[in-house]
Amino acid sequence: MEFSEHIKTANVEDVVLQQPLHPPSKGTLCITGHHLLFSDREEKSCRQVLLLLRNIDAVEKRTTESSGTIIIKCKDLRVLQLDIPGMEQCLNIAQSIETLSSLNCVAEMYPFFYRPSNASLQDHWGLSTPERHYTEMEELHERWRLSTVNQDYSVCPSYPPAVIVPKAINDDALKKVAKFRQGGRFPVLCYYHRKNGMVILRSGQPLTGANRKRCMEDELLLQTVIRDSDKGYIIDTRSAQQAQQARMMGGGFESKSFYSNWKRLHRHMERGKTLQESLIKLVDAYGDKSPNMDRWLSKLENSKWMSHIQTALSTAGLLAECVERDGHSVLVHGSEGTDATLLISTLAQLIMDPSCRSLEGFLRLLEREFVQAGHPFQQQCSHSAFSHARLQQECPMFLLLLDCVWQLWCQFPLALGFSEALLLRLATEAYASDYGTFLCNSEMERCALQVKDKTHCLFRALLKPRESEQYTNPLYEPNELAIWPSVHPQSLQLWRGYFLRWTQQTRHLELVQEEIRNMVIEWEKLPLI
Repeated sequence: MEFSEHIKTANVEDVVLQQPLHPPSKGTLCITGHHLLFSDREEKSCRQVLLLLRNIDAVEKRTTESSGTIIIKCKDLRVLQLDIPGMEQCLNIAQSIETLSSLNCVAEMYPFFYRPSNASLQDHWGLSTPERHYTEMEELHERWRLSTVNQDYSVCPSYPPAVIVPKAINDDALKKVAKFRQGGRFPVLCYYHRKNGMVILRSGQPLTGANRKRCMEDELLLQTVIRDSDKGYIIDTRSAQQAQQARMMGGGFESKSFYSNWKRLHRHMERGKTLQESLIKLVDAYGDKSPNMDRWLSKLENSKWMSHIQTALSTAGLLAECVERDGHSVLVHGSEGTDATLLISTLAQLIMDPSCRSLEGFLRLLEREFVQAGHPFQQQCSHSAFSHARLQQECPMFLLLLDCVWQLWCQFPLALGFSEALLLRLATEAYASDYGTFLCNSEMERCALQVKDKTHCLFRALLKPRESEQYTNPLYEPNELAIWPSVHPQSLQLWRGYFLRWTQQTRHLELVQEEIRNMVIEWEKLPLI
């Protein structure tokens, strides 16, 4: 496809741009296949604004006979206004933006065209692999093995080619278990706790159905994990009522009769449309210019976003408590096992494992638990809070994760080796990126499109020296202990840095934080007396 087919007017002079944190400016507007470029033509100014069209969530336009205005609402919550001379030019520009920003062919997205000067497509892609992760965990080798049963993605389309499973369970048994679990997501190891040898597994729901079907291989797999003398926990991210309803639709849960050594705990976590609508209401509350504080607080409460934060952190805390304090292994699943399941397994590892708290350790964790584990980024991050499109599979689960991590960052400012700037960068990149890391919904799709051969890796870029400097926490002090978050309402905060990032007040806070950061760095350079 030629992008030029969708560009009726490629550039317009004398356009006035109004954007947050800057005064209005007049200049030239250009449209390319992937970007909107505004160049300030006023004297003594060489400012340019380059906006990835994929970042645009909604376009609104108003026209008169002689001019028009385009309001651009971005997925990173920016709102831009373009005042364009000429009604026809305005309509042409608006139509081009709407069309090009909504193209869904992954192979035509910008990461396949992005070629930074300081990187090569021959560079190593990613930070780790399941094979490398298994090799590094020598303690696993006695009872666990690396299986390539999914090497052609035929057993589970959303799993990577290699997964860690109990050594006593062969690949033929895994194939039978996969048919008994939703999406083929049979239980796989995602975390080994070095302190006591307990593990976290994740999977899809068992397909017991109304007839209470069994799978002997599935029962044996879970029994092998905990051995005869122990017990384990199953954390189901649905309510008991939802699990019962799922059983009537062909899904289900593990029966006490057949999984007698496993105790099931239900922790209802919202996902899908409910979570997306929560984000929309939250952003709407932030955009309310009404001076009425009661009205604003009411909107904020009605969004229920903070209650989702509280539930996620408390469920992750429960998971970590089962492993760290009680000394039991845990299986986590909901329905598909690709959203809330990944959220709480990631947070629990951050709570327990100090190796996940450095900058590189955290990026490895995200790569392992979200990218490789099959979180559907392409589906869930296709729209943000402004889109007028009918909701389909959009869900801000990854944004919720980053907000929860920010809560941990606030409560334990010395324990995490990365800065808030990293979380903001990741939140932006998940919705629109120059890199291929968050493209597609699974490793199978990335393999089919040769994403790792034809695009660059975001995580690798973030660890380059010039990049990593701004994303490290200068106050970081590695801590071997678990960090237990408080989930009391008074302990949780609104993430101003993200949801109010385009306001003057937040900009002032950023400048203060940067000044403190620089002072700490300079202080560390001083010689010891």
